[in-house]
Amino acid sequence: MHRCLKSVLVLPALAAASLLLTGFTWSFGKDKCASAIELAQKLPATTDELQRSRTETEILSLCSDGAAATYVQGVQAERAGNLDGAIAAYRRALQQEPNLAAANGSLGMLYQHKGLTDDAAVELTKALTSLRIPAYHKALGKVMTERRFYALALYHYGEVLRQAPDDAGAIAGQAEVYAAQGQIDRAMDEYRRALLLVPAHEQASLDLSRLYLQQNQPDKALDTLKKAVTANPRSAPLHLALGDLYDKRGDKQQAEYEWLLGGKKSAAAGTPAAQPGGIARGDQLAALGEIERAAEAYQSVLTEQPDAVIPYERLGTLYFKAGRDGDAITAYREASYRNSLNADVYYNLGRLYEKRSQLDEAIVSYKRAIERKPDHADARLKMADLRLSRGNVPEAIEQYVEFLKLKPESADIHLKLARIFLKNKQPSYAEDSYKAVLKLAPDNLEANRDLASIYRNKGENDKAIALYKKALQLQKDDAETRNALIALYVKEKQYDDLTVLLKQAVEIAPDDPNNHYKLGLIYDFNKDYENAIASYKSAIDLKADHARALNALGRVYMKSGRLSEAREALEAAKNADPNLVEASVLLNNIQDDFNPEPRKLTKKKGKSSKKSTAKKGSRTTKSKAPAKAATKPKKKNQ
Repeated sequence: MHRCLKSVLVLPALAAASLLLTGFTWSFGKDKCASAIELAQKLPATTDELQRSRTETEILSLCSDGAAATYVQGVQAERAGNLDGAIAAYRRALQQEPNLAAANGSLGMLYQHKGLTDDAAVELTKALTSLRIPAYHKALGKVMTERRFYALALYHYGEVLRQAPDDAGAIAGQAEVYAAQGQIDRAMDEYRRALLLVPAHEQASLDLSRLYLQQNQPDKALDTLKKAVTANPRSAPLHLALGDLYDKRGDKQQAEYEWLLGGKKSAAAGTPAAQPGGIARGDQLAALGEIERAAEAYQSVLTEQPDAVIPYERLGTLYFKAGRDGDAITAYREASYRNSLNADVYYNLGRLYEKRSQLDEAIVSYKRAIERKPDHADARLKMADLRLSRGNVPEAIEQYVEFLKLKPESADIHLKLARIFLKNKQPSYAEDSYKAVLKLAPDNLEANRDLASIYRNKGENDKAIALYKKALQLQKDDAETRNALIALYVKEKQYDDLTVLLKQAVEIAPDDPNNHYKLGLIYDFNKDYENAIASYKSAIDLKADHARALNALGRVYMKSGRLSEAREALEAAKNADPNLVEASVLLNNIQDDFNPEPRKLTKKKGKSSKKSTAKKGSRTTKSKAPAKAATKPKKKNQ
């Protein structure tokens, strides 16, 4: 009986391991870096400067090389006026921890400040999924107004006012939306309400005075601007607007005085800034948001100088920022025809073409931007993305490499390049790129996992295991990483580590029957049958028809000689899954061991029929012996 059981029940190590390669759920205790992340998420809502400083110091001390610390570095760079450095730091922080909403918010605010409305909208929206910060709503409201999504703009301004009813900026933002929708009276009421709260509010004063002028109420416009410059005497836009208004009323002396306070040179000098239609005048009006008047100023230059390039460049930028894409394209084309040397003209034109899905034109524009300015990193990145999207991988790689020469701290582009190399079967280049990612962002999940896979394919299993373990620390429910680590533990015969991994899975998700089943398998493999039985039973308690756990339990009972219990478990396994072949095989062996004779009858039909005939003719062994003796002499005589 025992020989039969042994031949059926021996399982190869790899077969057992293959059953382990399914998902787990991970969740470890909070560490210092997790605490630092929590503190970082609270920073945007902290208004007390002393408290902010203390929090930043605590974050840096808790986890000096984590995502939260990188975020704090961005905050400090932004505070020092290094906006590009701040953007780079926020992006690195998000590479380390994609769910760091505070970094999304800060990045979105800077994008909005730089006029990158599409990028700002993405980052601010991500931030608001976790952090209901009024400043984020206000910035997104401004973005939506510029993009003419007025309903969304009003929603975000409304969210600000729900938390801070006296926020003059949000009230002025609502007024701007109402004005854009033609609700002039309502807009004027909102501007007045904002100025009651903050008399020095620059934009509300400028916008309200402009509306008064549109309504043919110049005295009210003048009164509004005078009150504004009294409350905000250092505002150059307010002084310039007041000077323009005095100029319209014929008070040249007062106009000159206000223009001087606003930083404008004397008109008597005859400089372009003083000319009503000059480039400088157009720039001033553009800064005040006077789109139409700025455009008229630029066009007045073209009346006298039709071949001038700069007015078209300025017009293109004016319309580009205002969201008037068609007018911007027309102006930028004119600048391009006149052989503009301004790389941003071609870069912005490329973005406009790309927005309209005119990809060939976009590629040409980005190429010309790079020709004008070889170190135009953003143009190279746009060119690389377009080349990649159209399947031109070699040129895409070339542009990504050139971009990284200009901005080597861009971990996200190193990661993209690594994946391109890996997809195109260039593992050595991919390895270098992944190492560059991990140098900039050691906690990048994808880089740790993908580089581990490269090492695993090269047979450098120790390195692969170290990186997979790091990846699991970063994302404890990463099934892909966990399965790869399990396979390596089996291959390297690190069964103790494997057992720890499986025990952790049970501790993390005790209600998952598969976790108990897989832990039972490793106990089973190590011949720890009592623990194996306990684990299989736990799986069955959670899921009564868990066919594989029932089958494994029956198999262990057979190994332990508990055949009646084995039969019960295996029959339950067969009922749960009629296609489970092993359960049927094991059941047949149990039946053979209970009644071995029928098994012999079915295997050797010829011999059994002979014996059956002999038994019918003779019932004793004595009658058989003479028969054999009688035949032997006869054989010799023949």
